[in-house]
Amino acid sequence: MNARALLISFYSPPRHQGGSPDISVLRKLACSDSNARIQLPFRFLSVEPAGSVVRRKYGRVWADVKSEQYEVAESTPQAVSFDDALRDVTLRENEEELDGAVRWWEQFPKRWTIVILCFSAFLLCNMDRVNMSIAILPMSSEYNWDPATVGLIQSSFFWGYLLTQIAGGIWADTVGGKLVLTFGVAWWSIATALTPVAAKLGLPFLLVVRAFMGIGEGVAMPAMNNLLSKWVPVAERSRSLALVYSGMYLGSVTGLAFSPLLIHKFGWPSVFYSFGSLGTVWVALWLSKAQSSPLEDPDIRPEEKRLILKNSVSKEPVKTIPWKLILSKAPVWALIVSHFCHNWGTFILLTWMPTYYNQVLKFNLTESGLFCVLPWLTMAFSANLGGWIADTLVSKGYSVTTVRKIMQTIGFLGPAFFLTQLSHVNSPALAVLCMACSQGTDAFSQSGLYSNHQDIAPRYSGVLLGLSNTAGVLAGVFGTAATGYILQHGSWDDVFKVSVGLYLVGTVVWNLFSTGEKIID
Repeated sequence: MNARALLISFYSPPRHQGGSPDISVLRKLACSDSNARIQLPFRFLSVEPAGSVVRRKYGRVWADVKSEQYEVAESTPQAVSFDDALRDVTLRENEEELDGAVRWWEQFPKRWTIVILCFSAFLLCNMDRVNMSIAILPMSSEYNWDPATVGLIQSSFFWGYLLTQIAGGIWADTVGGKLVLTFGVAWWSIATALTPVAAKLGLPFLLVVRAFMGIGEGVAMPAMNNLLSKWVPVAERSRSLALVYSGMYLGSVTGLAFSPLLIHKFGWPSVFYSFGSLGTVWVALWLSKAQSSPLEDPDIRPEEKRLILKNSVSKEPVKTIPWKLILSKAPVWALIVSHFCHNWGTFILLTWMPTYYNQVLKFNLTESGLFCVLPWLTMAFSANLGGWIADTLVSKGYSVTTVRKIMQTIGFLGPAFFLTQLSHVNSPALAVLCMACSQGTDAFSQSGLYSNHQDIAPRYSGVLLGLSNTAGVLAGVFGTAATGYILQHGSWDDVFKVSVGLYLVGTVVWNLFSTGEKIID
């Protein structure tokens, strides 16, 4: 483009009274001598910041131009309308500014979208798990199951849950947490919906379906741990994990609160049909919103991606698992033993609490479900409180090791103390209060051992959680089945004494051998 063309392209010609542009000046310019000095009334556009009024300013420009002869038509071509061109430029610039403006809902951190979706997955996880603890009461009456059979059914879930702990961790660390968690939620939701059909076919079918449900839920925790290790900076670790695990507690609350209502109104099969169908909604949301890591997410804002990558541990793809190195570390064994001790008491309360309320405290079905809600609400609150306390202590300079030991010691000794008080209370209200306090202090474990996998082996956090949670699942299998046996030959006091003993063992092992420092790179 020569100088004249450049001037013409920015020139806004004066208008006649009729409003049409006067191109006579342009014609004169185009036909003028090659070395003419021309004064043009030049109108230029000054674009102010977003939200300001767009102003047009006028001035005169002198230019020495060297022209060539061109034929200019008498009428203005349709394609050359200067005001329209300027208006188009203004609109395009304004559209670019609007496109660049971030809407308020788009400013919500993507990492917390992942955390909330994981929270909702764990909400469904425990809803589908605890509904059996309520439905087992009318089911055992209908099918004439004795306590040993009930214990077998309750423990069958853990058969499948046990199988996929380590496998789920390896799968999540190698192919990504998004795919693994999608599989888990879809699988356990289908198994939940098939439970009434299996129960009518016979006990063996029911045991298989419950084990299948455990397979789906078994991969959830390793997949979640893998996802958060990539998405959440270290400074937000305790809070994010506490929020996700509080989804489990609120899932128990939701399941225990709504199961009796559904059973009374529609029968016990309705619990499994309704809860299982919710998984399809979650899977649809998850597939549209989630990615396995910030590097794979096309929608994450650049500043958030920089924040996550700057403050997170590097997560190179895992090709081989250094099993010998992992199993040679004392803190790893401290995690395994402590997880076993912790889960023994937790799973007994999860699966047998409604039966305890019904048989010992003489609550009916609805009351058993409603009173079971209080301990889980307490856990949801305490988990997030403990996460906030842990992150605050770390930010104030306390070592991660010290913080993890403090949190887990509360998570062990608190439940041990309150379970010992159950044999001394005579009031149902005090018994429920002891249960609530026991579960509430137990929730501090989310900022203790449950946060420790990412501390000591961030690249292998999914595998390590699968390994330690395998021990935890074994505690669920043996503890749930053993409780049925103990109740046939002893009392609830004997059940609680075993839990208290294991809590004390876990306290000693954890404080002697655990660490919050990275030991496996």
